[in-house]
Amino acid sequence: MGPQSAEPASTATGAVFLSYASQDAEAAQRICKALRGAGIKVWFDQSELRGGDTWDRQIRERIHDCRLFIALISAHTEARDEGYFRHEWKLAIERTHHMSDKKPFLVPVVIDDTRERGASVPDKLHEVQWTRLPGGETPPEFIARINRLLSPEPPTAARLPADAAASSAAIPVTTGRPSPVSRALQGAVAVLVLAALVYLLADKFSGAKHAASEPLGTPNEAAASPSGTPSAPSATAAFTPPPHSIAVLPFVNMSGDKEQEYFSDGLTEEILNALVRVNELQVTARTSSFSFKGKDSDIGAIAHKLNVGAILEGSVRRSGHTVRITTQLVNAVTGFHLWSETYDRDLRDVLKLQTEIATAVAGALKVTLLSDVAMKSELGGTSNPAALDAYLRGVRAYPDATNGEDLLSAAASYTEAIRLDPGFARAFAARSYALSYYAANWATGNAVHDGFIKGGEDARHAVALAPELAEGHHALAFFLGQTLEFRRAEEEYARATALAPGSAEIVWEAGLFATQMGRTEAGLAALRRATELDPVTEGTQETYGYALYLARRYEAALTAYGHAISLAPDQRALRAARGLVYYALGDFESARSSCQDDSGVDSLVCLSAAYEKVGRHADAQATLGRFMKLRGDADAYAYAEIYAQWGDTGKGLEWLETALRLRDSGFVLLKTDPLMDPLRSEPRFQAVMRELKFPD
Repeated sequence: MGPQSAEPASTATGAVFLSYASQDAEAAQRICKALRGAGIKVWFDQSELRGGDTWDRQIRERIHDCRLFIALISAHTEARDEGYFRHEWKLAIERTHHMSDKKPFLVPVVIDDTRERGASVPDKLHEVQWTRLPGGETPPEFIARINRLLSPEPPTAARLPADAAASSAAIPVTTGRPSPVSRALQGAVAVLVLAALVYLLADKFSGAKHAASEPLGTPNEAAASPSGTPSAPSATAAFTPPPHSIAVLPFVNMSGDKEQEYFSDGLTEEILNALVRVNELQVTARTSSFSFKGKDSDIGAIAHKLNVGAILEGSVRRSGHTVRITTQLVNAVTGFHLWSETYDRDLRDVLKLQTEIATAVAGALKVTLLSDVAMKSELGGTSNPAALDAYLRGVRAYPDATNGEDLLSAAASYTEAIRLDPGFARAFAARSYALSYYAANWATGNAVHDGFIKGGEDARHAVALAPELAEGHHALAFFLGQTLEFRRAEEEYARATALAPGSAEIVWEAGLFATQMGRTEAGLAALRRATELDPVTEGTQETYGYALYLARRYEAALTAYGHAISLAPDQRALRAARGLVYYALGDFESARSSCQDDSGVDSLVCLSAAYEKVGRHADAQATLGRFMKLRGDADAYAYAEIYAQWGDTGKGLEWLETALRLRDSGFVLLKTDPLMDPLRSEPRFQAVMRELKFPD
């Protein structure tokens, strides 16, 4: 096959040069097609026969004339020391040595789970931000970034207004954790003015000269040295996180009693939730921020991993019904403290304190805080110290729940909070979600029905008490989705997202639901946004992989699951979930191997189906038998999936109708579930689809 799409040099000038290993041609084609579809010129050599003087001369001309050089990085480029892509990389890097301007030129793009740290690529590619496009999936955000890079450079510092006439290289950088600012130093006006000025300059430069460095999917890790060791930010490898991005680290418990840690953790989460209501802020999810708890990491390293420009940290000291909270906001780009304060408050005023902190943070980050944000921060709360204490116990316990008993324990804390303050809307919303999640994933027999009934009542009560409370609408959306009220669930997810647009949890769940309902592009876009807000947590990447699986984008799904597994190598459930993707690709032995070490519903479905496909019929029957004994009728939908894959249409439809009679929550998958494809043409299947009234 000869060159199919190599444009003449006269038309390629100023275009994008796409460099890739031959094994990555399919992903490269996807990226090329997306860029060309947006009107961007791309030089993309699809020839199998490379080399020779003529080809070499053409490559040199294209790389000399191109405006951007996109280097696709994958396991294939890692594994090969030789290859024409290496020659192209060398030519591109040589060009950077002779460039008189500092315009961005190299654009490294990772298309699988290759990690930046320690990757075998030229040093120059470690000096610029990496973008991840799993399988070559190319979202609008990446196309917009390339368009920005191809646009003329913004005015130089000499033409900026007087208050911004400075070079980004002149901004000081620190590499270690700044020492706490004493109360006396807080009054040093000159230091605060200087800090504010430096932040303003850094913000202006990050919004202009470095606008092309917005993260996509998962942000890059810290720039690495040739040995793979993370390096501190520098003038030659600028750290340019998104403007107004912030992470809230777990506040340190200073009470002298480890049993009080739930209070400092819960209070941190409530402050974080107050910040996500500010439209202009990008707030890292709790799961990513809390992953640094107890680790001796400096601010710069944390900020690089989370790709944020500011870090809020602090401490909590509680004594009886009073609390002292010390906070400090650090500009992660410059190392300067932007703001710090110490608060002494009665516990009944904690919600007002959260508003004060959110307002101060927004002011320091030059964000205009709308008047209704303060109201939303205090919405649905309590002034009862004992109720707040019980609620924070639940807030702390819920994220660590790994089984049904843990969920019920968290729900019990919320119940105590409600008993102490029957008007505590946030506690109703939290208990609703815990009970609905328990019913959907852990309960059996009558407990499924009872859990959903109580969960629905709590969600509606939370919304009635506080109609503008995002958590109430979120809990109601989840309940409605699990009880098959899909159209109403869609409305509630939209409402929750509008009320808390920066909440990673809400964006994540709304994106998954949209994908399940067949709104694929909107759902995947939301999930990509969730991975930006929650970059170092395997669960978000796993969900993105599952959504890609539902969208039948199996190769991209494998890449996303690979990244999730790299974040949590010991999580057997991740490998089990990936097994369904192998199964969909027809790699039944890999599917069986992935699923055999876990006992979750997806694993049992995958294992039952894979055993049958590899001819181990007795093992398939035995696995299904154990599954049914364990769960009874609670997973009728899953049994229908298994029989559908076994080719037993009659039993598959019988279990599907049983699931409908039981209102099985698994039906949230029915519209997009690949495992149900063998039944879709059956009239009885289509009747079930009509009965469920999926959104159009």
